[in-house]
Amino acid sequence: MTRHLTWPAALLAVAGAAVLSLAVGTRPVPPSAVLDALLHGGGSPDALVVRSLRLPRTEVGLTAGAALGLAGAALQGVTRNPLADPGILGLSQGAAAGVVLAIAFGLANGFSGYVWYAFAGAVAAACLVYVIASRGRDGASPVKLALAGTAFAAMTAGGTTVVLTSNSATLDQFRFWQVGALSGRDAGTVVRMLPFLCAGAVLVLACARGLDALTLGDETARALGHRVHGVRASAALGATLLTAAAVAAAGPIAFVGLAVPHLARRLVRGGHRAVLPLSALLGAALLLSADVAGRVVRAPAEVPAGVMTALVGVPVLVILVRRRGTVT
Repeated sequence: MTRHLTWPAALLAVAGAAVLSLAVGTRPVPPSAVLDALLHGGGSPDALVVRSLRLPRTEVGLTAGAALGLAGAALQGVTRNPLADPGILGLSQGAAAGVVLAIAFGLANGFSGYVWYAFAGAVAAACLVYVIASRGRDGASPVKLALAGTAFAAMTAGGTTVVLTSNSATLDQFRFWQVGALSGRDAGTVVRMLPFLCAGAVLVLACARGLDALTLGDETARALGHRVHGVRASAALGATLLTAAAVAAAGPIAFVGLAVPHLARRLVRGGHRAVLPLSALLGAALLLSADVAGRVVRAPAEVPAGVMTALVGVPVLVILVRRRGTVT
């Protein structure tokens, strides 16, 4: 694909995935009926399915996928680690710990109650990892961030497992959230997450030039006039807000934040100013496509989107990293 067609193709992929998400399911709805339901409302069964069930699901898929793609690209720039994803800072594990504690102590019941505890857990995890990595003379270097995040994730996962294995009722409720799915979300989910998504996106996009400089090394970045620790902290905070909102809304979704930035780097040039927004578009298209595929592979049952992204993401990532020039 020629590079000047990349952006139209990415926009077309997002639009196509959104149409399929509204039309495909246990009750197939023709595209003309989808358009009529969106533009004119109505009370037909097709219109009710589209507006009350599939439209909120599609909105959550678009925003969560874009947030994970954007966060993954930012974290790979912050840590200078092509294998980094939102899980490297322990964000997913922190969100899971928040949900488990909320269920175990009877503080939340149902998805709408889980959202804020998942968000609080992810933000708390990011803060703890950054504080631990900041200790010492070099501050929060990429290696220390990755090590602190990995250690924190392992510790949190162990604690979560202890709670789950000792409380079967908590395990029963938690496993439906843990697999990562878009179904069952209401129209207010995106509205509740939107302020955090916007703040995270602004922080990450504002650091695009600084992330380009970080790829040259800390000393070179300082010589170019960038505040290395400020860029790294701002981008990490933005990625934390994006990941926390996405995980809170859709559960832990694997491989979107890891694989999408690699594909974006292959398709465009121009550093993070191009890679970041393209990662957001590709992340939205990938997550929605995985959700649609999960509705048809075992119809009328559904495979959660988190499972589909893992099944599709592994071979795609292997293909991408084996080609020359993918990892920079």
